[in-house]
Order: sequence, then structure tokens, then C-alpha cells
Amino acid sequence: MPKLVDHRERREAIAHALWRVVDRDGWAKATMREVAQEAGVSLGQLQHYFSSRTAMLTFAMGFDAKATSDRIAAGLPTLGEQPHPRQVLRLVLEEMLPLRPEARASSRLNAAYVLEALHDEALRDQAGAGLRDGRTMVRDLLRQAIADGQIDEDRDPEVETDLILALTGFTPLLELGVIQPAAALSAIDAHLDRLFTD
Repeated sequence: MPKLVDHRERREAIAHALWRVVDRDGWAKATMREVAQEAGVSLGQLQHYFSSRTAMLTFAMGFDAKATSDRIAAGLPTLGEQPHPRQVLRLVLEEMLPLRPEARASSRLNAAYVLEALHDEALRDQAGAGLRDGRTMVRDLLRQAIADGQIDEDRDPEVETDLILALTGFTPLLELGVIQPAAALSAIDAHLDRLFTD
């Protein structure tokens, strides 16, 4: 009897292979052939699932977004029953920066995605929508913290949201060894300490 193939599982395995290739060798070397070899499938099999590098990257980014959300969700219980929004923001920032192997691979894949999106209108729209969703989540959390008196009411939630997101700009400094993880985390803590009054 022929073996049934779980197509979703196969696509996810290819996405993982793409992560590994980009993490190890960079996006420029993540050819369809290289990813197929890393995934242990033939080039023809890979092309059955993804017609191009862009299609493969787009799927991998959706899968990556879920993986990042899952890591954040897994970290939330460690913060207690009703975590303070400061703790939640720090956890989110930690998962968005290349501080651990999974987050590092994620970060490098994101960099490749942004570079591709700069020259592809459809990808640009999709990447922009994802970033806007993330920005909205941070802004809503900050608005609630202002309403709850944990942040001074004279703070502009739009500006504070953008300043929080700007902290993800530590990524190239970390990747290129300009600063160490402890320095990035100290700067994040200093910013959050200035922002939250409670």
C-alpha cells in the first residue's frame, strides 16, 4: 500500500530546511537545490510544493510567525498568573532578537524576507500587514498600561509603540558582534524602566 504523504508536514519540513540554510549560509545561497538537499527531498519534489524561492520564503515566514508566537505563548506562564505588561514586552523583544538559536534563525529569515519585499510589491504588502499587526498588538498593550496607571497618562502610545519596536534594531549590532546580548538586554531594561511607573 503506498505511503500517504502529509503535505503540510512536508511543507513545514522544507521551511525548517530553509531556516537552517539561511541561518548557516545566508539567503543568497538558499537555492531551491540547496534547500531540497537540506530537506532530504529531490528538487522536483520541492518544486511540487513551491514554484519559486519567493513562494518558499513566503510560506516559511508564515510558519515562522506562528513559531515565534508559540515561543512567546510558552514563555508567558513563566511570568506568573497575571504578568505585568513590562514583562510581556521584554519577553516579546527577547524573542524578536537573535539571542537564542531559534530566534537567530528567525531573525535571519526575517532579514531575507524584508530584502525580498523591498523589490516585490506583493511581498511588500504581506510583510507590511504582518508588521502592522505586530505594531497594533504592542500599541494596544501600551494603551491598556496607560489606562491602568502603569505608564504616565501624558505618554503618547503611538510614539512609545514606535520606540519599543525600534529596540528590535539591536539585531544587526548583535549579529555583527558590535554589542553582546547582555548589553542589548540592559538597554531594553533601562528603556522599560523609564517607561513604566508601576
